[in-house]
Amino acid sequence: MNETNKGDRLLQIYSRLVSGQVLNKEELARQFGVSQRSIQRDMESLRNFLAEQHLNQELVYSRTQGGFYLQNRISQLLTNSEVLAVCKILLESRSLRRDEMLPMLDKLVENCVPEKNKALVKDLLSNEKYHYIEPHHGQSVLDKLWEIGQAVRDNRVMEIRYERMKEPKQQTRTIEPVGIMFSEYYFYLVAFLRDVDRKKEFENADDRSPTIYRIDRIRAYKVLDEKFFVPYSDRFEEGEFRKRVQFMYGGKLERVRFKYTGPSIEAVLDRLPTAQATQLPDGGWDVKAEVFGSTGIEMWLRSQGEYVQNRKAID
Repeated sequence: MNETNKGDRLLQIYSRLVSGQVLNKEELARQFGVSQRSIQRDMESLRNFLAEQHLNQELVYSRTQGGFYLQNRISQLLTNSEVLAVCKILLESRSLRRDEMLPMLDKLVENCVPEKNKALVKDLLSNEKYHYIEPHHGQSVLDKLWEIGQAVRDNRVMEIRYERMKEPKQQTRTIEPVGIMFSEYYFYLVAFLRDVDRKKEFENADDRSPTIYRIDRIRAYKVLDEKFFVPYSDRFEEGEFRKRVQFMYGGKLERVRFKYTGPSIEAVLDRLPTAQATQLPDGGWDVKAEVFGSTGIEMWLRSQGEYVQNRKAID
């Protein structure tokens, strides 16, 4: 077969790729009686064709297999259910302004849903998008998240100006940022403080746990050139910290115990990931959990009313 039969050659190559074969460029050149450069151009033509036609297939070269093969990209897209779940979670979080949240949802649907299902997914989300209520702080957080996230990754010291909730004044702090977390409408920065009078600023001067800042309350920040060192054994682990900080109040690690008689022990266990529950003969539950800080857990326990009894701190 010669160069004038390029169309036939492309069809044969594509047919073999669709059947799952791995095609070696040298062998193809020999079979079709053309140069390897011609085969390379064929592969580029096929790659461009697949991209232009949005066929959800990609032509890939594998060094280990020594040839080209066709990779199905359908699996790289989210399913309808997955996209719907992610969008519903984002809408329920109410974590972003409308001008940040709604374009994000549109991009998820546009880029992650198969073309034939986009209209259906958009329709299922349209009502909640229309009635979306943004957080009352009105602050943009996306740019802050990215820049602060880079400071966390690079272990760079930051200087922030922060507005506290208790009193409408701003404080300047020098911090070592170690993590970003999300909980109930807000994003938080977890950091260790530098150069602060702990006896003056903290109820417990000996408390060495990190401080938690709501990112929307950071009015100004600067990422400094200085780096801080964290030994591997002492590195901050967001996952482990997250298990014990459910209410975004700082404080030392504490252990609590209480009797729960409410209708759903699962709700308690989901709220307190470190909790261990033992069923009691009277039908209630004896619950033990580890949490950082007493303020948040105490507020939550009180919110459970008569369902929580005999709460106390334990050693």
